Amino acid sequence: MQDGLVPGMFVRLRGEPDWGLGQIQSVVGARVTVNFEHAGKRLINTDIVELEPDSGNAATL
Repeated sequence: MQDGLVPGMFVRLRGEPDWGLGQIQSVVGARVTVNFEHAGKRLINTDIVELEPDSGNAATL
């Protein structure tokens, strides 16, 4: 589980660069719902993959 992830935070998923910038919608334990620019809403298990914080640009989402 990744600590410090909160709703509203912008992130990227290193293994899926085509998904673009994502904004965290909810965090429940290791389950993080993220709305990505080019992939829509995805449920990410942070016990398996790591989300990278990004400064983000709300105008693109």
